[in-house]
Amino acid sequence: MTGPESGAVGAEFLARARGMIVDMDGVLWLGDTPLPGLRGFFSALAARGIAFVLATNNSSSTPESYVRKLERFGVEAGTDRVLTSAQATAAFLRERFPRGGRVFLIGGEGLSRALEAAGFSLSEEEAEIVVVGWDRSLTWEKLARASILIHRGAFFVGANPDLSYPTPEGPVPGCGAQLKALEAATGVPPLVVGKPEPAIYREALRRLGTAPGETVMLGDRLDTDIAGAARLGMASVLVLTGVTGRGDLDGGAVKPDAVFPDIASLAEALEALPRRAGKG
Repeated sequence: MTGPESGAVGAEFLARARGMIVDMDGVLWLGDTPLPGLRGFFSALAARGIAFVLATNNSSSTPESYVRKLERFGVEAGTDRVLTSAQATAAFLRERFPRGGRVFLIGGEGLSRALEAAGFSLSEEEAEIVVVGWDRSLTWEKLARASILIHRGAFFVGANPDLSYPTPEGPVPGCGAQLKALEAATGVPPLVVGKPEPAIYREALRRLGTAPGETVMLGDRLDTDIAGAARLGMASVLVLTGVTGRGDLDGGAVKPDAVFPDIASLAEALEALPRRAGKG
């Protein structure tokens, strides 16, 4: 199938796109397995002169690690093309705490490095900020320490609200599930930075140099990728290779502008569009 499966305006809006914000997990790959059409998709973007930023809610990895992963799959991109929720979280906290501060962290290397680069120190004892990202080595002890600090008044921040994370074997608990556990234990809701919140989209638009009306969001989740794009008046494309399945599209309040089975079929649709003046 080469066309959109659903959507109010079909795929014609793609002809106006000058920039694309692309999610990675569940869109470009599952775990360490590239999804079909990966290289062809980036070739199609280049042929149409569509700039891209890869924006992920995954805070556990560094931009450099994503660049290396893309290289293994035959795609070249600089670190300026990668935007993580870890970077967005660090920038948000830098605005709130310009002098830095002590952070108790639940999360991976991507988040720890971003926080330290922004002037924050990591502490397990007298931290005034609790930051939670996706942590594949999460323990009861970490949750307990975070809970105690939040009860004492620590500022509680989540890198993203994703309840699940797509893997080749199926969805597993994500950062949002960890946040739910702490909220249940403390009665304190976190302030969440990643998609669908606007900060990460605005930074992506700044890097692209495009306006929302000429930018498309490509993702695999209605509740984050597509919902956040709708808030900013941005067109969106959903692929069905990640978290959102075909059955999730019925009756929901959030609707993408087009749905494709995967990036291979999206690439075919891009290649079939008439070239813009001055291209090719």
